[in-house]
Amino acid sequence: MRESDVLVLGGGPAGVTAAIYAARAGLKVTLLYRDGGALAKAESIENYYGFPQPISGQALFEAGLAQAERLGIETVQTQVLGLGFEMTGLTAETTDGVFSGKTLILSAGAQRRAPKLPGLQEFDGAGVSYCAVCDGFFCRGKEVAVLGAGEYALHEAGVLLPLAAKVTLLTNGETAPQHIPDNLTVDTRAIAALEGEDGILRQVRFSDGTAQPVSRLFVALGTAGSGDLAKKLGLMTEGNKILVDEHMATNVPGLFAAGDCTGGLLQVAEAVAQGAKAGLSAVKYLRKQGGQP
Repeated sequence: MRESDVLVLGGGPAGVTAAIYAARAGLKVTLLYRDGGALAKAESIENYYGFPQPISGQALFEAGLAQAERLGIETVQTQVLGLGFEMTGLTAETTDGVFSGKTLILSAGAQRRAPKLPGLQEFDGAGVSYCAVCDGFFCRGKEVAVLGAGEYALHEAGVLLPLAAKVTLLTNGETAPQHIPDNLTVDTRAIAALEGEDGILRQVRFSDGTAQPVSRLFVALGTAGSGDLAKKLGLMTEGNKILVDEHMATNVPGLFAAGDCTGGLLQVAEAVAQGAKAGLSAVKYLRKQGGQP
């Protein structure tokens, strides 16, 4: 396990700014990121202070990482699969091992990808779940399914395998991932709809007209966004928005959130401001705990 004082999830403006403020306070900071997220997709940014000429989102993203590395921040490109608690603080399970921090700043962006399936919203909370760690207990001895085709979906399925009677990975037409566990069933057929009775999910209907009974469907498309990770630790949320106070603190001690995942104005300027607050709040939190410079 790789340990640090402050563990930051997200390489965008909020995460990098939070990491910079914590590092300049003399703390050991590790920043985990997968890619440039929504920022890197911006063709041209013209409304951010200090740039007389437009700058692409990708260029701004790369500049931010370079600045963080110059200040001694360890940056690791990886995929975060889940969060947890340890005696020494908070942990992030990734495709490259486990990282821990005495405090954690969640700034992995807002979840923008949602499957467009008839019945998905109707059965949300009534058979459709987004967190295997949270709801896996209710699947003991039952047949369940995981919707997704990546590492995150495999991780969620792995949590369910020791609990459920049967776990099926539904890729909805996408190519199945490699290294499938022997006891995990994979179905690559396209999904037509989710169906149920009395407001509760009962089965998944495929495009070929056949159906598979399921007691619960876990949605794990793409990678885990901040909202997905928040639910695993019991953070208070409102929709996909993580609730924070004026210091960017969540309801979990030592865990802060900043950027698009907190809702509001989805702009670089707002993300930077929140990142600065979160970084300073993490510093104050650790100093209050004692033993920090």
